[in-house]
Amino acid sequence: MPIVHAFDPPERFVAGTVGEPGARTFFLQAREGTRVVSVALEKQQVAALAERVDELLDEVMADARTTTVIPAVAPVGLTDEDPLDLPIAEEFRAGTMTLSWDPQAERVVIEVFPVGEEMVGLTDDADEAMVPEEQEPSEVFVVRIEAGYARAFVQRASKVIGAGRPDCPFCGQPIDPEGHLCVRANGFKRRPEQ
Repeated sequence: MPIVHAFDPPERFVAGTVGEPGARTFFLQAREGTRVVSVALEKQQVAALAERVDELLDEVMADARTTTVIPAVAPVGLTDEDPLDLPIAEEFRAGTMTLSWDPQAERVVIEVFPVGEEMVGLTDDADEAMVPEEQEPSEVFVVRIEAGYARAFVQRASKVIGAGRPDCPFCGQPIDPEGHLCVRANGFKRRPEQ
C-alpha cells in the first residue's frame, strides 16, 4: 500500500526554492493545518507543470460543456508571495507527474510520483515476452485545487523560475554573479546587467 500525501483541497499549494540562484533547490509544497508536505523537483519540472496547468485550464475554459467559471488569470486575492513553510523536509524527489481535470469536483488534480518509480517493472522470463507488470509506487503526492488557485500556482511558479540567474543574450546560458565564459563571444567573460 503506497503512502498517499493527499490534499483535497490544501490551504496552500505553491512552488518555491531554497538557496541562492545557481544553487537553488525547487520544491512543491502543500499545507493543510499543521501538516506540510514538500517534494523536491527540478526547475524544468516546475516550468513544465506550470505551463501544462495553464494549458489545461485554457482547454477546460474553451470546452463548451464546461459550466465552471475558469478565470483567465490568477484572481488578485489568491496571489501568494510568502516563502515556503518551515521546516522544509523533503518527502521525496519528484519523477513522473500527472495532471487532469475532475469535472465533478471542478478541480485540477496533480499527482507526483517519486523519481525512479516512473517505469513499471518488466519480467525477464525467457518463455515470455517482456510484459509490463503493474507496480504500485511507494509514495504519491496528490493535490486537488480549484481553477483560481491553479492560476495563482502558475503565476507564482513563473515568478520563482524567473527569479534565478539571468540568461546570456548571446548563448542563452545562465550568467553567474561573477559572470560566465560565453562560447558565442569567443570566450569573452560576460557579466550580468547591473
